[in-house]
Amino acid sequence: MINWTALESAAPTPDTLAAVSAALRSPDPHVRDSLALEQLCRWVPLLTPEQRLALGDEMAERLDDPEIQARTFAPLVLADLADHGAHRPAWLEAFARWYVGESDLRGFDPRLGWLHAVAHGADLLAALGRGPLLADPTPLLDLVTARLLAPTDHVLDAMEDDRLGRAVAQILTRPELTERQALGWLDPIAAQPPRRPSATAGAVPAVVSNTLRTLRAVYVLADRGVRMERGGAPVPLPHSAALRARIAELLVVNSPFTG
Repeated sequence: MINWTALESAAPTPDTLAAVSAALRSPDPHVRDSLALEQLCRWVPLLTPEQRLALGDEMAERLDDPEIQARTFAPLVLADLADHGAHRPAWLEAFARWYVGESDLRGFDPRLGWLHAVAHGADLLAALGRGPLLADPTPLLDLVTARLLAPTDHVLDAMEDDRLGRAVAQILTRPELTERQALGWLDPIAAQPPRRPSATAGAVPAVVSNTLRTLRAVYVLADRGVRMERGGAPVPLPHSAALRARIAELLVVNSPFTG
């Protein structure tokens, strides 16, 4: 059994690092979220570059884990590693496969606690997008579009759309993005047929609802700026006006109340 109190002030060893990493798979939300995740985040700055890469390899493999809570907490560690300068292209490839293909999008489960696949994946997208690890962040924006348009019957219900919108906005602060690149991820969304609710059409599909609410979040952040860290000053998006105009077009054609 792990002595969590003793670990708080201890340096990581191969054995304790392996034990805490394994605990991140726990179905017990307290063990997984309050203990294992927090301990790994305390340790990441103390790890050697080789240890960070090894931990990232393990998290990338975990994206194929049969347990949903194991899959959805791996991106949080990968995001922390990215914030400390560790990344491999293979991690992004594994993440992209999982993020678009994940079918369990529950925000919260009464037994497992927070799962948050979309939100936790958004945190990794933000970490990669706002930092210097990727020379070209446009594939991250394309990945957002693919996630939004992936078939699902689940309506995001724990503000995952806001968290994904924040990730998009943080990516869009990159000054090297051209206007075309900053707006291009919206083209596949614009190509979808409009779906306004009506007396005969039935409920708005989950994909449409999730997409529109994410776009509204991006619109607000494009207008107000996005904070890169809690308590920081809002950072403006370089192509804010064009982005807001393009998003407004998409919102209008899909809403009976704004057209």
